[in-house]
Amino acid sequence: MPLIVQKFGGSSVANAERVRNVARIVTETFRAGNDVVVVVSAQGDTTDDLITKAAELTQKPPRREMDQLLSAGEQISISLLAMACNELGCPAVSLLGWQAGFQTDSRYGAARIKSIRTERLQVEIGRKNIVVVAGFQGICKYDDITTLGRGGSDTSAVALAAALRADRCQIFTDVEGVYTADPRKIPGAKKLSEITYDEMLELATLGAQVLNNRSVEMAKKYHVELEVLSSLTNKPGTIVKEVTAMEKMLVRGVTKDSEAARISVIGVPDVPGIAFKIFSKLAAKNINVDIILQSVGRDGTKDISFTVSRTHAPEAIELLGKLDILDGLTVTCDTAVAKISVVGAGMETHPGTASQMFEALFAEDINIQMIATSEIKISVLIEEAAADRAVAAVHRAFFPEE
Repeated sequence: MPLIVQKFGGSSVANAERVRNVARIVTETFRAGNDVVVVVSAQGDTTDDLITKAAELTQKPPRREMDQLLSAGEQISISLLAMACNELGCPAVSLLGWQAGFQTDSRYGAARIKSIRTERLQVEIGRKNIVVVAGFQGICKYDDITTLGRGGSDTSAVALAAALRADRCQIFTDVEGVYTADPRKIPGAKKLSEITYDEMLELATLGAQVLNNRSVEMAKKYHVELEVLSSLTNKPGTIVKEVTAMEKMLVRGVTKDSEAARISVIGVPDVPGIAFKIFSKLAAKNINVDIILQSVGRDGTKDISFTVSRTHAPEAIELLGKLDILDGLTVTCDTAVAKISVVGAGMETHPGTASQMFEALFAEDINIQMIATSEIKISVLIEEAAADRAVAAVHRAFFPEE
């Protein structure tokens, strides 16, 4: 019997009506002769509300206690969905992350899955139950509840699909698939029928909010075929897999990341090893660096600029302030920036993509601050106030309105 893993985000189960709608989708899949495992996020803004409650008491809550608190959101949603499935005549049982066998490391708030013990899941599937699992959470070696970080429910679903060798993993969202841009902001955005893991990973990493990038990495590693589709409409979605059957488009998507910050170190001594000392310090604290720009040395000095996420910017500035080699130098941080990117595997064999992107920005009088490229992406850093206008202009350049 085919096994289907389905994941529903917080907006899909935001209220009773939507929980019933999800229960209808799940039970229809079950009645079609499939074994079904469902992964659910916390309802609507529940996680944000819980964070607010903690902030009312302390500005520095212990990470362990935050995981205890935030895991409550999924406990509510899985029990409600199981009740709704039972109400529709299909047996369902809800399981917290630890009950479903998720074993993680002990990095509270950003745990990584080490293994999944599937015995309980197999028992419930064998009993012909729909199994509703709390996404985003697991348990560490200290028997503490851990959470996987933002977007962790996507990762939970893909991990379950890999561990159970599911026939398909369906990720239900509030859009009908993967688009060439955010369809809620770009009316001319086109839905893709298929996309490769590499392209989807770049889009997810660069700001597309359809899938969590960790889930795409895991899907590629374990060859889990994903389908991204809407929980609100009954339409085919986008298949994410190793190789697409269609002839590859030059550019598959345009994204915006408004969570970037640019850090600049001015007047760095132009000697070997400085870049290593700066970036190894950041790496030791798990601060990811993206675009890097180093000026040509002059008068024995050079300037180094790079981007990090805004959440990591204060910690990065603090770390740089403690480096002896930077003592007395000017370190600046600009958070009023955004990263605009185009992604497509076909770009590597088609010259001129960069110039086409730059021309679209020039036509809108948008200045480029930094540039980064790879075989399947081109990213530019611009002023945040111009970000939406930039996305629209670049999208029109590659996807002319019909």
